[in-house]
Amino acid sequence: MDTIVKIETNAMAVVKKRGTWKAILRHKVLYFLMLPGIIYLLINNYIPMFGIIIAFKNYNYSQGIFGSKWYGFENFKYLFATQDAYIMTRNTLLYNLVFIVVNLVLAVGMAIIINEVRSNLARRFYQSAVLLPYFLSAVIVAYLVYSLLNPDAGFVNRYLLKAFGVGDIQWYLEPKYWPYIFVITNAWKNVGFGSIIYISAMAGIDTEFYEAATIDGARKWQQVKYITIPMLVPTMVIMTILAIGRIFYSDFGLFYQLPMNSGTLTPVANVIDTYVYNSLKTMGDIGMSSAAGFYQSVVGFLLVLSTNLAVRKISPENALF
Repeated sequence: MDTIVKIETNAMAVVKKRGTWKAILRHKVLYFLMLPGIIYLLINNYIPMFGIIIAFKNYNYSQGIFGSKWYGFENFKYLFATQDAYIMTRNTLLYNLVFIVVNLVLAVGMAIIINEVRSNLARRFYQSAVLLPYFLSAVIVAYLVYSLLNPDAGFVNRYLLKAFGVGDIQWYLEPKYWPYIFVITNAWKNVGFGSIIYISAMAGIDTEFYEAATIDGARKWQQVKYITIPMLVPTMVIMTILAIGRIFYSDFGLFYQLPMNSGTLTPVANVIDTYVYNSLKTMGDIGMSSAAGFYQSVVGFLLVLSTNLAVRKISPENALF
């Protein structure tokens, strides 16, 4: 009896394998079109992962990767033994949490507002206008902010504060203002990109829902509350999960360029990425920098898995996988 069962199982496996190969051959053109993307993914994302071993070596430039001695977890110990470890980790986490919440709310709100514009020409203009800051480099953004906050000739000190009878503020010497400046600047730069994604998602909502709601006497806000936002929830969940996966990564340009290298602002501007860059620049320790990058990647991967698991427990249809 067991022999018969094994024969049947093997026969089914052979038939299934043949069916799989037939399906591949039938869609060979589509697989061929996928090939450039797969090759790019391997070259750009997976082959460089070989460099992870540097995080576990006492890297020596003259000996190279293979010649350098194994260092175990010493690079990780050094990373977390510094006095700034708590500050940079705290700043990275809290800033990114605020960025995720603020950018999500503003992006959805902006997408809903732009979607209500009836003129196609005006809608395209607004979409382009809100998307433009996303393509500006951090250097340009830093000098735009500096033109506003310059202590002597900046717009804020020279015109805005004087109009309200407030004295000049030395912005680049006052750390207490910069958490708000970072949040506002990040939102100004990235909300437009997020709103475009949500506008694209709203384009897939069946207009019959709005027509039925209008017939039933629903006002515009009620339509947004009970139709638009619930329909956007899957996209919002996916975007949030992806953002949480990068919660240990920070916008290096934002935190490095914006403060203009002001030492006074280090306690509020020091995040993991800027700390690693400054350490690499001053000490040239590639092993420690690689350890920090490996640490960020592992934590981000675990956060994506755990967040997706939590979403799947609460609402399986909105989970990423």
